[in-house]
Amino acid sequence: GPRQVGKTTLLRRLAEGNRTYVTMDDINVRSLAMTEPGLFLQRYKPPLLIDEIQMAPKLLPYIKMYVDEHGNNGDFWLTGSHAFDLMENVTESLAGRIAIVHLLGFSHAEVAGLGAGAFVPEEKFLLQRAQEAEILPMRDLFEQIWRGSMPALNNASEQDWNNYYSSYVQTFLQRDVRALTQVNDELQFYRFLCAAASYTGSMINYAALAKEAEITAPTAKQWLKVLAAAGLVYLLEPFMHPNLKYGVKAPKVYFTDTGLAAYLLRWSNAEILEAGAMSSSFLETWAVMEIYKSFSNCGQIPPLGYYRDFNSREVELVLNVDGSIHPLAIRKSSSPVKETKKFDILRPV
Repeated sequence: GPRQVGKTTLLRRLAEGNRTYVTMDDINVRSLAMTEPGLFLQRYKPPLLIDEIQMAPKLLPYIKMYVDEHGNNGDFWLTGSHAFDLMENVTESLAGRIAIVHLLGFSHAEVAGLGAGAFVPEEKFLLQRAQEAEILPMRDLFEQIWRGSMPALNNASEQDWNNYYSSYVQTFLQRDVRALTQVNDELQFYRFLCAAASYTGSMINYAALAKEAEITAPTAKQWLKVLAAAGLVYLLEPFMHPNLKYGVKAPKVYFTDTGLAAYLLRWSNAEILEAGAMSSSFLETWAVMEIYKSFSNCGQIPPLGYYRDFNSREVELVLNVDGSIHPLAIRKSSSPVKETKKFDILRPV
């Protein structure tokens, strides 16, 4: 998962002191893991929690050999914030020997103390949710959207929103961007990051995005993959079906943390964001990521897509669960019922 979503905090709490903890942020530990990986595993014996494993990829083959020899499930817990680079090495070294759990920021259910469960919009589930959940006033909802989902901004301590995200972006540019792609101009990547934030909740247009960021379209496509690899954006692929012949094939992009997107676009408070031109896009981003987290937090691959035809008619979210198709309309509207009429575009021609 992305930085500062609580990966290490969660695993150290689960370990309860019964597991050795090492971090690759420590230059001495990282040097040993890269130059003498065999000696590293002699010094730090499992059960072991290794933080930021992507910084020491040479360690992975030795973990594989240890796992094959000892065969104990759970000997190694690994965290990483570079899915792009890390997953490539994991695929090569630990295929069939590892379980992968994606962690994002807090969901609304976690913040509100509600029960967890994958969001499948069937009658029984929705009736139960209606009894449990408290309807959020618009002001409170956009306060949550603007604040974002990072644990540090949702705990009891006072944390300055601007300073937090300023440091977050700076750390991402200085550490993650250099590790994930060869970018010599951090300012140029920052401009791209801000331009990408303006597309949250929208179908991606690489040519237009590239023009805004003053880069080429292939570079924009590659850099967007970098953001997805770092867990900052989620690319929602279009729903495809043999009987639906007129759907677009471009993905939609969603920032996984709406607070970060608001910071990059300089929305200074929740009231201005709610009244602004992008309020519907931010509401859609928040809703899609809430549903995404409901599946991901249960260890399931989110079965999400969207559908848009060449006449620009769109169903914002399509859930394909156990062979059943659930279309969802996401709108900032006082008359949401009329939005369901567009579901007819999903009927086979």
